[in-house]
Amino acid sequence: KLRVGCSAVIFDPSRQKVLLTRRADNGMWCLPSGAMDPGESAEEACLREVWEETGLRAKVTRLVGIYTTSNEVIEYPDGNRVQIVALSFEAEIIGGQLGLSDETTAFGYYTLDEMGQLEMVPSHARRVRDAFEGKSEAFVY
Repeated sequence: KLRVGCSAVIFDPSRQKVLLTRRADNGMWCLPSGAMDPGESAEEACLREVWEETGLRAKVTRLVGIYTTSNEVIEYPDGNRVQIVALSFEAEIIGGQLGLSDETTAFGYYTLDEMGQLEMVPSHARRVRDAFEGKSEAFVY
């Protein structure tokens, strides 16, 4: 099955660090992200996930890239196998209060070098690197 998801790259004011959250389910660091629900746009899904996981209100400013590869199939404990099609957006904070949720156990802003020391979701590391490049056209993988 294919599953569409969205992630948000949120820079600090200096554009040297990116907001990451630590997942409650596996302890790995990642971008605010999650699956699209039926009846919502990709932008709405992205902003909902930011709100649910961080308590922040944001606006999407650009599409960083579309990420999917046939060799990245996830098999869940119940036997379901999915291939993720992820749309990664850059987003800007417009309100809210940064905090934890039932999906996150920690948060922080990190440089690329600092991220190298974290146990991070591998596909999210690529999305962050691509966002730092600042290209106007989207990456497509």
